[in-house]
Amino acid sequence: MSDRGLVEEDVTVSHTGPKGVINDWRKFKLESMDQEALPPNKRELLKQMSSPHKPKEESLCTSTQKISIQEYELLKEDNEQCLRKYRKQCMQEMHERLSFGPRFNGVHELDSGEAFLEVIEKEHRLTVVVVHIYKVGVKGCEVLDRCLDCLAAEYPSVKFCRISAAVSGAREHFSDNVLPAVLVYKAGEMLGNFLAITQHFTDEFFATDVEAFLAEYGLLPEKELRSGGDNADVE
Repeated sequence: MSDRGLVEEDVTVSHTGPKGVINDWRKFKLESMDQEALPPNKRELLKQMSSPHKPKEESLCTSTQKISIQEYELLKEDNEQCLRKYRKQCMQEMHERLSFGPRFNGVHELDSGEAFLEVIEKEHRLTVVVVHIYKVGVKGCEVLDRCLDCLAAEYPSVKFCRISAAVSGAREHFSDNVLPAVLVYKAGEMLGNFLAITQHFTDEFFATDVEAFLAEYGLLPEKELRSGGDNADVE
Protein backbone atom coordinates (compact mmCIF):
# COMPACT_ATOMS: atom_id res chain seq x y z
CA MET A 1 0.00 0.00 0.00
CA SER A 2 1.30 3.45 -0.93
CA ASP A 3 1.91 6.24 1.59
CA ARG A 4 -0.93 8.13 -0.02
CA GLY A 5 -3.22 5.20 0.63
CA LEU A 6 -2.16 5.12 4.24
CA VAL A 7 -2.88 8.81 4.67
CA GLU A 8 -6.30 8.53 3.06
CA GLU A 9 -7.16 5.62 5.31
CA ASP A 10 -6.13 7.56 8.40
CA VAL A 11 -8.50 10.40 7.64
CA THR A 12 -11.52 8.21 8.28
CA VAL A 13 -10.31 6.59 11.49
CA SER A 14 -11.80 9.00 14.00
CA HIS A 15 -13.34 12.41 14.48
CA THR A 16 -11.25 15.46 15.29
CA GLY A 17 -11.86 18.33 17.69
CA PRO A 18 -13.62 18.28 21.08
CA LYS A 19 -17.04 17.36 19.61
CA GLY A 20 -15.53 14.48 17.66
CA VAL A 21 -13.70 13.14 20.72
CA ILE A 22 -16.91 13.24 22.77
CA ASN A 23 -18.84 11.43 20.05
CA ASP A 24 -16.07 8.80 19.72
CA TRP A 25 -16.12 8.27 23.49
CA ARG A 26 -19.90 7.91 23.53
CA LYS A 27 -19.81 5.44 20.65
CA PHE A 28 -17.08 3.42 22.36
CA LYS A 29 -19.09 3.27 25.60
CA LEU A 30 -22.18 2.14 23.70
CA GLU A 31 -20.29 -0.62 21.88
CA SER A 32 -18.40 -1.83 24.97
CA MET A 33 -21.49 -2.36 27.12
CA ASP A 34 -23.52 -5.57 27.12
CA GLN A 35 -26.57 -4.34 25.23
CA GLU A 36 -28.68 -7.41 25.96
CA ALA A 37 -28.24 -7.00 29.71
CA LEU A 38 -29.42 -3.38 29.73
CA PRO A 39 -33.04 -2.35 30.37
CA PRO A 40 -34.75 -0.94 27.24
CA ASN A 41 -34.84 2.67 28.50
CA LYS A 42 -31.12 2.65 29.28
CA ARG A 43 -30.33 1.03 25.95
CA GLU A 44 -32.28 3.73 24.12
CA LEU A 45 -30.50 6.45 26.08
CA LEU A 46 -27.10 5.04 25.11
CA LYS A 47 -28.14 5.06 21.46
CA GLN A 48 -29.13 8.70 21.75
CA MET A 49 -25.82 9.52 23.43
CA SER A 50 -23.83 7.85 20.67
CA SER A 51 -25.58 9.73 17.89
CA PRO A 52 -23.89 12.98 16.75
CA HIS A 53 -27.13 14.20 15.15
CA LYS A 54 -29.30 16.82 16.84
CA PRO A 55 -32.83 15.90 17.92
CA LYS A 56 -35.78 17.26 16.05
CA GLU A 57 -36.30 20.99 16.46
CA GLU A 58 -39.67 20.77 18.19
CA SER A 59 -38.28 18.65 21.05
CA LEU A 60 -34.73 20.04 21.14
CA CYS A 61 -34.87 21.78 24.53
CA THR A 62 -36.68 18.99 26.38
CA SER A 63 -34.61 16.19 24.84
CA THR A 64 -31.30 17.93 25.48
CA GLN A 65 -32.13 18.55 29.14
CA LYS A 66 -33.30 14.99 29.64
CA ILE A 67 -30.25 13.43 28.03
CA SER A 68 -27.75 15.62 29.83
CA ILE A 69 -29.11 14.74 33.29
CA GLN A 70 -29.45 11.04 32.60
CA GLU A 71 -26.15 10.96 30.74
CA TYR A 72 -24.39 12.38 33.78
CA GLU A 73 -25.82 9.62 35.97
CA LEU A 74 -24.95 6.98 33.38
CA LEU A 75 -21.37 8.12 32.87
CA LYS A 76 -20.72 7.77 36.60
CA GLU A 77 -21.45 4.03 36.43
CA ASP A 78 -18.33 1.98 35.79
CA ASN A 79 -16.89 5.04 34.09
CA GLU A 80 -13.30 4.65 35.19
CA GLN A 81 -12.78 1.19 33.73
CA CYS A 82 -14.47 2.06 30.44
CA LEU A 83 -12.51 5.30 30.12
CA ARG A 84 -9.24 3.44 30.68
CA LYS A 85 -10.09 1.00 27.88
CA TYR A 86 -11.03 3.90 25.62
CA ARG A 87 -7.72 5.65 26.28
CA LYS A 88 -5.82 2.46 25.55
CA GLN A 89 -7.66 2.05 22.25
CA CYS A 90 -6.98 5.69 21.31
CA MET A 91 -3.27 5.28 22.07
CA GLN A 92 -3.09 2.15 19.90
CA GLU A 93 -4.90 3.87 17.01
CA MET A 94 -2.63 6.89 17.30
CA HIS A 95 0.42 4.61 17.34
CA GLU A 96 -0.66 3.00 14.05
CA ARG A 97 -1.72 6.28 12.42
CA LEU A 98 1.67 7.82 13.10
CA SER A 99 3.20 5.09 10.90
CA PHE A 100 5.07 3.34 13.67
CA GLY A 101 4.06 0.14 11.95
CA PRO A 102 1.84 -2.75 13.05
CA ARG A 103 1.81 -4.32 16.51
CA PHE A 104 2.45 -7.94 17.42
CA ASN A 105 1.78 -10.38 20.25
CA GLY A 106 4.26 -12.99 21.40
CA VAL A 107 6.98 -14.76 19.43
CA HIS A 108 5.96 -16.08 16.01
CA GLU A 109 7.05 -19.59 15.02
CA LEU A 110 8.29 -19.87 11.42
CA ASP A 111 7.89 -23.36 9.99
CA SER A 112 9.94 -23.15 6.79
CA GLY A 113 12.65 -21.29 4.93
CA GLU A 114 9.95 -19.72 2.76
CA ALA A 115 8.21 -18.32 5.84
CA PHE A 116 11.57 -17.03 7.03
CA LEU A 117 12.18 -15.17 3.75
CA GLU A 118 8.63 -13.86 3.64
CA VAL A 119 8.78 -12.26 7.08
CA ILE A 120 12.05 -10.56 6.13
CA GLU A 121 10.96 -9.31 2.72
CA LYS A 122 7.28 -8.50 3.23
CA GLU A 123 7.07 -7.09 6.74
CA HIS A 124 6.25 -3.38 7.19
CA ARG A 125 9.24 -1.19 6.29
CA LEU A 126 9.33 0.33 9.79
CA THR A 127 9.13 -2.99 11.63
CA VAL A 128 12.24 -4.45 13.23
CA VAL A 129 12.24 -8.25 12.82
CA VAL A 130 14.22 -10.29 15.35
CA VAL A 131 14.67 -13.96 14.40
CA HIS A 132 15.95 -16.58 16.86
CA ILE A 133 17.42 -19.64 15.13
CA TYR A 134 17.45 -22.55 17.53
CA LYS A 135 17.79 -26.29 17.93
CA VAL A 136 16.12 -28.30 20.66
CA GLY A 137 18.70 -29.54 23.15
CA VAL A 138 21.34 -26.91 22.37
CA LYS A 139 22.38 -25.03 25.48
CA GLY A 140 20.92 -21.54 25.77
CA CYS A 141 18.20 -21.89 23.14
CA GLU A 142 15.39 -22.57 25.61
CA VAL A 143 16.44 -19.75 27.94
CA LEU A 144 16.74 -17.31 25.04
CA ASP A 145 13.24 -18.32 23.95
CA ARG A 146 11.85 -17.34 27.35
CA CYS A 147 13.74 -14.05 27.23
CA LEU A 148 12.27 -13.19 23.83
CA ASP A 149 8.78 -14.03 25.11
CA CYS A 150 9.28 -11.32 27.73
CA LEU A 151 10.71 -8.80 25.26
CA ALA A 152 7.84 -9.39 22.84
CA ALA A 153 5.45 -8.15 25.52
CA GLU A 154 7.63 -5.09 26.19
CA TYR A 155 8.17 -4.17 22.52
CA PRO A 156 4.90 -4.85 20.62
CA SER A 157 6.14 -2.90 17.56
CA VAL A 158 9.01 -5.40 17.09
CA LYS A 159 8.23 -8.70 15.40
CA PHE A 160 9.99 -11.46 17.33
CA CYS A 161 10.22 -14.82 15.52
CA ARG A 162 11.89 -18.16 15.98
CA ILE A 163 12.74 -20.91 13.55
CA SER A 164 14.36 -24.30 13.94
CA ALA A 165 17.70 -24.55 12.14
CA ALA A 166 16.48 -27.85 10.67
CA VAL A 167 13.69 -26.16 8.65
CA SER A 168 15.43 -22.84 7.96
CA GLY A 169 16.73 -23.90 4.56
CA ALA A 170 20.27 -23.07 5.67
CA ARG A 171 20.91 -25.93 8.05
CA GLU A 172 24.54 -26.28 6.97
CA HIS A 173 25.23 -22.71 8.13
CA PHE A 174 23.74 -23.23 11.60
CA SER A 175 25.64 -26.01 13.29
CA ASP A 176 25.23 -26.53 17.03
CA ASN A 177 28.30 -24.44 17.88
CA VAL A 178 26.80 -21.23 16.41
CA LEU A 179 23.41 -21.64 18.11
CA PRO A 180 21.41 -19.96 19.42
CA ALA A 181 21.71 -17.34 16.69
CA VAL A 182 19.82 -14.05 16.46
CA LEU A 183 19.35 -12.23 13.15
CA VAL A 184 17.82 -8.75 13.02
CA TYR A 185 16.24 -7.19 9.93
CA LYS A 186 14.42 -4.02 8.94
CA ALA A 187 12.97 -3.18 5.50
CA GLY A 188 14.56 -6.34 4.12
CA GLU A 189 18.08 -5.42 5.25
CA MET A 190 20.12 -7.25 7.86
CA LEU A 191 20.99 -5.03 10.82
CA GLY A 192 22.51 -7.64 13.09
CA ASN A 193 23.92 -11.16 12.83
CA PHE A 194 24.78 -12.67 16.22
CA LEU A 195 26.00 -16.27 16.16
CA ALA A 196 26.29 -18.13 19.45
CA ILE A 197 24.75 -15.07 21.08
CA THR A 198 24.86 -16.62 24.55
CA GLN A 199 28.66 -16.21 24.60
CA HIS A 200 27.96 -12.55 25.37
CA PHE A 201 26.07 -13.47 28.55
CA THR A 202 26.82 -15.28 31.77
CA ASP A 203 25.61 -18.86 32.31
CA GLU A 204 22.46 -17.45 33.92
CA PHE A 205 21.03 -14.67 31.79
CA PHE A 206 17.67 -12.95 31.70
CA ALA A 207 15.46 -10.88 29.40
CA THR A 208 17.06 -7.68 30.70
CA ASP A 209 20.48 -8.94 29.56
CA VAL A 210 19.21 -9.68 26.03
CA GLU A 211 17.40 -6.33 25.98
CA ALA A 212 20.54 -4.44 26.99
CA PHE A 213 22.59 -6.28 24.37
CA LEU A 214 20.20 -5.49 21.51
CA ALA A 215 19.74 -1.90 22.71
CA GLU A 216 23.52 -1.41 22.74
CA TYR A 217 23.51 -2.02 18.99
CA GLY A 218 20.50 0.28 18.49
CA LEU A 219 18.27 -2.60 17.44
CA LEU A 220 15.33 -1.87 19.75
CA PRO A 221 12.98 1.13 19.52
CA GLU A 222 12.22 3.39 22.46
CA LYS A 223 10.13 1.46 24.96
CA GLU A 224 6.52 2.60 24.86
CA LEU A 225 5.00 4.46 27.78
CA ARG A 226 2.67 2.15 29.65
CA SER A 227 -0.37 2.93 31.75
CA GLY A 228 1.06 0.85 34.60
CA GLY A 229 -1.93 -1.45 34.87
CA ASP A 230 -5.43 -0.87 36.19
CA ASN A 231 -4.33 1.50 38.94
CA ALA A 232 -2.60 3.96 36.65
CA ASP A 233 -4.20 6.98 35.03
CA VAL A 234 -3.42 9.26 32.14
CA GLU A 235 -3.38 12.99 32.74
